[in-house]
Parts: sequence; structure tokens; C-alpha cells
Amino acid sequence: MRIAVLKELRAGENRVAATPDSVKRFCAKGATVAVEAEAGLSSGLADQAYEAAGATLYQSAEGALEGADVVLKVRCPMIEAEGADEVARLPAGSLLVGFLNPHGNPDNVRALAAQNVTAFAVEFLPRISRAQSMDALSSQSNLAGYKAVVDAAAMLPKAMPMMMTAAGTVAPAKVLVLGAGVAGLQAIATAKRLGAVVSAFDVRPAVREQVESLGGRFIEVDTAGEDAETEGGYAREMGEEYRRRQQELIHDAARASDVVITTALIPGRPAPVLVPEATVDAMRPGSVIVDLAVEAGGNCPLSRIGETIVRNAVQVVGPRNLPGTLSHDTSALYARNLYAFMEPLIADDGGLNVPWDDPIITASVVTREGAVVHAALEDHANG
Repeated sequence: MRIAVLKELRAGENRVAATPDSVKRFCAKGATVAVEAEAGLSSGLADQAYEAAGATLYQSAEGALEGADVVLKVRCPMIEAEGADEVARLPAGSLLVGFLNPHGNPDNVRALAAQNVTAFAVEFLPRISRAQSMDALSSQSNLAGYKAVVDAAAMLPKAMPMMMTAAGTVAPAKVLVLGAGVAGLQAIATAKRLGAVVSAFDVRPAVREQVESLGGRFIEVDTAGEDAETEGGYAREMGEEYRRRQQELIHDAARASDVVITTALIPGRPAPVLVPEATVDAMRPGSVIVDLAVEAGGNCPLSRIGETIVRNAVQVVGPRNLPGTLSHDTSALYARNLYAFMEPLIADDGGLNVPWDDPIITASVVTREGAVVHAALEDHANG
């Protein structure tokens, strides 16, 4: 089996899908690995390190892809309309694994099917115990939550911890985290380590214990018996009366906060609006909002991808690809996730052997045999 690892072409993407460590593991399983030159350079990984691990370096993507059975990527391959036709380079019949964002890239998904590429979207991996080591969403979100707080602290015109000085006491900053998933929990832990007073909101009452174990104060709306969590462990979209009470609660909490970190996402849907303009207007001058859901429309309607919007001296940050700003560590974690996904697919002789009846495979396969096959993407299949 030949595995190709390519340099990412999308703007601002500094991560790489394989590291020298994962290359060494693939080679030990009998696979051969072809790496495009400088694929890992922006993650602090030199070409020489890949060669020392057993990879063969190629100066072009075409060279690395020639004869490839498997292609490992971070982001979805681009199509011609995006400026470079990566999909057209992929060998017909090859297997692709990466963050494909199928809901946001319908044309790319159809192009992958037309190219007869079998594509797996890592964001569709099921949340079962056997797939924990493959959970790329969690590994990347974890560091995104950390970086969101660090960036907010750098922008805030006050200190995070309480300080006792001869000139008086500096009060600690107040941080509100909206959404207590992986990114939110790491944001809580980071803000607490920096000395802030932390509160957190989530529609799922079950996460209260996790929030409190990290030193945060959990604020919640009574769900009145309504189930706020899907079977997959994600937050469920709630009813109108719940949203009204939720908005009042968040408005009051944000008004008293110096930093608001928003992380709320609903898979396959636009991000819910949690911090409307009226709430931003009610916040103290100098406050900072970091919207981690901006690429899905944003939890704040003012946020813009890759921009910082200032409204009444409140800074609204829409970071583009926060995991990519910590590419050395996020690449290392992502590469391990992909190796964990691929390992069961490698036969004893180093060949490719996909167990098509495995729930992990059936949940994550997006295109196969020239068609869009995932049930959640029926609209994509019909164009």
C-alpha cells in the first residue's frame, strides 16, 4: 500500500496530515509513504526528518500521488473554482481521509465522487469508545479552546488573575464560556489556570460536573425534562421558549463578563446565535468575544471569519482555523488520529483491507464507487 501525504494549499492551513512519527509507524506496518516536499515545514517538521523515518520525498504533489492507494489530508481537496484543482490530481480508486467539511463543500464532495475517490470525513467518525483514539475533532478542538483564551487574554486591557500590590488590588477578570464541549472545557481550564473567575453555559445539564471539576460555575436553563443531548453526545437544538430563557440568562452573564468564548455548534446546521448585537452593546468597553463557531456562521452575528470587529469598544474576534496556529502540536495529534483510523485497514502484508461493515467505516465514508453515499448528504448527491 502506498500512502501519499500532501502539502496543504488552503490559505492559513499550516498543519500536515502525517508526521515523521506516524510515517515510521506506517512503514513498520509494511506500507510505503510518499511525502510532498515541505509538507510539514510550516509545522516545524523538516523534509530530512520524514526521510529518516522512511518516507520518500517528492518535489511535487503529482509525484507523491503517482500510484497512491491512500491520500492523507488535513483539509478537503480544492476544486478548480477555488483556484487549484486538487481533486483532479487524486488517483481514481484511491482512498482519501481528512477534514472534508462535507456540508460546507458540496461541490467538492460531488467532484470526489466523480473522480471515483473513496472519501472518509473524520468529522463524521462516531463517538464510540473504540473510535476515541481517532477523534480528530476533539484533538483539534482541545487546543483551539486553549488558544482562544490565550488570545483573548492578550487583547484584554486588564490582567486575568487577581493581584495584590502596594498600590491596591487588581480584580480578576471574569470569563464566560458558552458551550462545554471539548473546546469549551479546555477554555474553562485555561482561563482558570490564568486566574480568571470562570462561568460556563451549556444546554446539556450532564456537563455540570465536568465544568465544576475544572473550577467553573455552571449556569443553566431548566430544560423541564426536554432532552438537550443527541445520542452522539452533541448538543440538540432546543425549542423557542427554552431559547428565550437561554438568551436572557446569557445576556445577563455576558454583561458581567470581560471575556466571552463561544464554542456552540450543531452538526450539519448553522451555529446558534447566543450573543446577539443587543448583548454585545450591553457589555463593558474593552471586553473581548472570541467566536469559535464563526466558520459555521458564528454564535455572534457580528463575527467575521479572520477579522476583529469593534463595536462600542467591544472586540469581536472571528478566528480562522485556530488549530492551524498551533500547527506543531495539532499536526502531531491529528497524525496520530489518522494512524489510529488507518491501522485496522492495513492487512498483514501491508496491503489495504477496508472492513466495510465496521460501524466506524460506515459512519465516516462520504463517497464510494462514484457516488455520494452518506445518508446526511443526500442533497449533495442530487446536486
